[in-house]
Amino acid sequence: MNTRAQAFLTSLFNAAITTADPLKALAPHLPVRPKGRTVVIGAGKGAAQMAQALEQLWQGPLTGTVVTRYGFGAPTKHIKVLEAAHPVPDAAGLKATDALFAEIKGLTSDDLVIALVCGGGSSLLAAPAEGLTLADEQALNQALLASGAPIGAMNAIRKMFSRVKGGRLAAGTAARVVSLIVSDVPGDDPAQVASGPTVPCPSGRAEALSAIKRYSIALPERLLTFLKDAPAPPAPTDSIFARNQVRVIASAAHSLAAAATLAKDMGWQVDILGDNLEGEARTLGAEHAKRALAAKSSRLILSGGETTVTLKGRGRGGRNTEYLLAFALGIDGAKHINALAADTDGIDGSEDNAGAFATGATAAAIRAAGIDPAEALASNDAYTAFTAANALFMTGPTGTNVNDFRAILVGWP
Repeated sequence: MNTRAQAFLTSLFNAAITTADPLKALAPHLPVRPKGRTVVIGAGKGAAQMAQALEQLWQGPLTGTVVTRYGFGAPTKHIKVLEAAHPVPDAAGLKATDALFAEIKGLTSDDLVIALVCGGGSSLLAAPAEGLTLADEQALNQALLASGAPIGAMNAIRKMFSRVKGGRLAAGTAARVVSLIVSDVPGDDPAQVASGPTVPCPSGRAEALSAIKRYSIALPERLLTFLKDAPAPPAPTDSIFARNQVRVIASAAHSLAAAATLAKDMGWQVDILGDNLEGEARTLGAEHAKRALAAKSSRLILSGGETTVTLKGRGRGGRNTEYLLAFALGIDGAKHINALAADTDGIDGSEDNAGAFATGATAAAIRAAGIDPAEALASNDAYTAFTAANALFMTGPTGTNVNDFRAILVGWP
């Protein structure tokens, strides 16, 4: 890839991340200090950085606990940061969830709970419903991750097997709860971020059963049996939520707009395809390749959202690298096309890369390294393919999460 094009694509990604920086995003949305205590809870891959920023901004005493992914912690003074597994929950997630419930137990209507919620919280908040075990929740997550179902369908199912999702965490306190949410879901529905631990959603058993059937999700028989009589989550109209507030403080739309502004200032024509694109990653990658080949010169094509990967092989790679491998095959041999696809939290799936770069020469570079890119795509092995081409995009944890960021430059000399 042209090093100048790579640097420009990286600057667009950085602009998107900066806009979603917790310190910048939280400042306009802080609630009024309460008469009583201020307690902070939170979950997600950017929860530690959100807690760190809140400590800098908050005028007054506060305490609390948040949970983030292993390796995603940040130093804090008053808010405890716990770490747990993602994307499959573990025992540390169980303990962390119990710690969050303990933080808000016994609070009164004079107190305030600030909930810091962002993507990744579904796995980090491990809390199987009564009668189920951690092994059950792990089996559930593994089945959902392999299914290719969109996030809304997965969340409709998840919350039926949980004692924390679907608003249940907020229902565990008498204090007013203000949820400050960094959205990583298409459409920015706050009830879908981290499966809505503090935000109820109207879906219930019928929606869960419908999603299981529609996406042919192979749940263990034990879970299907449990679902027949699973208790319904609290309704959004429940009085326990009457005083609560929900504020989406950062989203993919804001981040894409920031990247677009930077590009326009440098003379590029910009097309934003949307911040809520879903579907199979490889299918979208192939579609975007056709769009890039047909696009006019000096054009930047941006998009966000959350694609899915239906696992068929045992390779390595997240949804962004899979998208980009399909894209690279679609533009194979083309000139003057450069692209970046990455997860804004800095980790694509369960790997150590944020995403990857691709040009019309990428597929040839993969072949030159002895790997068939089409076979790699068929076996969900995009990580290995881009490693061979020396085209991985590495950032480490970014401290935020507004989902996928995709940028295609057409016409770079």
